[in-house]
Amino acid sequence: MTPDAGSFTPMTSIAVRITRFVDEHEPGFVECTLVDATRKKHTFVEKAPVVNTENLWSTSVYPCQGAIACEVQERWYSPHGEEFVQVSTERPWSIESTEGLSSFVVAASQLTATPSEA
Repeated sequence: MTPDAGSFTPMTSIAVRITRFVDEHEPGFVECTLVDATRKKHTFVEKAPVVNTENLWSTSVYPCQGAIACEVQERWYSPHGEEFVQVSTERPWSIESTEGLSSFVVAASQLTATPSEA
């Protein structure tokens, strides 16, 4: 069965904090941070429309919330009942941290499902 042209499927995203605007080259680039399950901070520089649906620019108010689409690779629970998730930001948009990383372990609470066109 082929999806309708207007149908949507959920896309998993990981919450990030957009900390600043870094480049006015169209469409504009922002710096984002992600704190993983070990409390390590990862930095990303990405196109503003990829991580936020608002029209962010150098005059926008920072910090603000954003999200990076990701693919869930594995889920598990700690002995204390906390749910953790191994995610990859390689798919669907080939996003890497400034250190070249695309695989992260995060708390399940950091994930969101947002609609995307099928």
